[in-house]
Amino acid sequence: MAIAVLAMLAAVSFLPVLLTPIPAMVDYPNHLARMYILSQSGTPDANPHYEVAWAFYPNLGMDLLVPQLARLMSVEAATRLFLLLSQLLIVTGALLLEWARKGRVHLAGFAALAFLYCLPFSWGFVNFEFGLGLALWGIAVYLMLAEGPWPLRLLANTLFVGALYTAHFFSLGIYGATLGLYELSRINHQRISYRVAAARLGALALPALVLFGIMQMTAGSIGSEGTSWFLGFKPVWPLRILNGYSLTASAVTGLALMTALLFAARRGVLKLEPAGIWLAIGFALLYLVIPSKLFGTSFVDLRVIPAAALILPAFCSLSLPSQAWRMAALAAISGIILLNLAIVLAVWLPYRADYAAMIRSFHKIDRGSRILVGSTGDNGDPPFADLTSYPMYYAPTLAVHYANAFVPNLFTEAGKQPVRAREAVRRLAIPYGGPVPSSLLNAIATRQPPADVPPFIRTWYLDYDYLYVLGPPAANPLPDLLEVLDTSERFVLYKIRRGS
Repeated sequence: MAIAVLAMLAAVSFLPVLLTPIPAMVDYPNHLARMYILSQSGTPDANPHYEVAWAFYPNLGMDLLVPQLARLMSVEAATRLFLLLSQLLIVTGALLLEWARKGRVHLAGFAALAFLYCLPFSWGFVNFEFGLGLALWGIAVYLMLAEGPWPLRLLANTLFVGALYTAHFFSLGIYGATLGLYELSRINHQRISYRVAAARLGALALPALVLFGIMQMTAGSIGSEGTSWFLGFKPVWPLRILNGYSLTASAVTGLALMTALLFAARRGVLKLEPAGIWLAIGFALLYLVIPSKLFGTSFVDLRVIPAAALILPAFCSLSLPSQAWRMAALAAISGIILLNLAIVLAVWLPYRADYAAMIRSFHKIDRGSRILVGSTGDNGDPPFADLTSYPMYYAPTLAVHYANAFVPNLFTEAGKQPVRAREAVRRLAIPYGGPVPSSLLNAIATRQPPADVPPFIRTWYLDYDYLYVLGPPAANPLPDLLEVLDTSERFVLYKIRRGS
């Protein structure tokens, strides 16, 4: 019964990706724009404002795979296929890990589907999602080889470390932390000597150390400088993790799930095995001590939660006392999965029209232009009050492909992406920057700018040809400077009259 329900839930859980040409994930349009640049590099259609610059650094999962897939299909289809593959790796990796540990499928599949559209995934952290799915497979393979010949285990570990380093660095960290904690748990539980444990841990770490050494020798990098702790969010994220579009639904489902797990643990029907206890404590400590921003990567601590949720079910057991209890548990987790899926579909399906309107607007832009992105909001931070508007955040970056334009918000950070702005426009590039508040643009244009105006917008009315303002349409704030070219429910496109 449970397997049949799991199969049906899995089938419907992949529908959002199959039904939407451009999934409504905040980072996804930006990634798609970069895939166009990589796929067209060296061709007559190559974007004149960007160049491809490869180096020995991680986080290149989709950057390496999608351009190859794009030789067989459109770039849009190849990027969506990569996302679907990432989801399949998450679900199948969780199932394989549980099977490798228990010899059966029990809890992991439901956990994977419950977190399939959690906040990091629904915001479009696709390389992390792909890497985490790959890490689940690597952990499962290691456990299957744990008691086998050490050369085979070393070979498998080396292959997965190399793949994970390439795919996403933090996923490699999750892989290493999980297996390191697992090996430490064996010292007490299986009475392994410290010498043997040290040798196994050393073999685990050796391939990663070699890769780091190569990276240092080749001037590679992991990302930019920048480490920040946002401690106030750490108690909040566990209640906001399950859904990336509705904080209310996320809190309700998250609280219901945590309450059910605590109740089951207190009744003794949910138990962690010794290795699971080590892992649970290790993940909890990692979540508490890791910065929210590390090497320029944001929401790092947030990513620990889905990793723990996908790994721990393989190391715990749930023994419900009766058929009625089993049916109630099955109904509860199915309800959580279906509620989150319904919200995803309710957001993604209408965005098909919004993204189509954005793409149509690119036909009103001169090819090769420079495009600035503004917002009616007060700042460029995530709109937590209405996360359903967040997927529009980077939609204008698609002009990089459709109009061969320069858009300063395109992800071009050294150490993360193999694309960078050319010298002529590099001073204007703000990788990982959000839309500029319209109030600030108005102040600059009316010669009343604040003292700390960033250089890339200090003379925006001279440096850029067009301006997208995200948000509900409003009256033209600068009619002498801006000419309305197109409007939609989510944006207004202006042509900038240079020199006005």
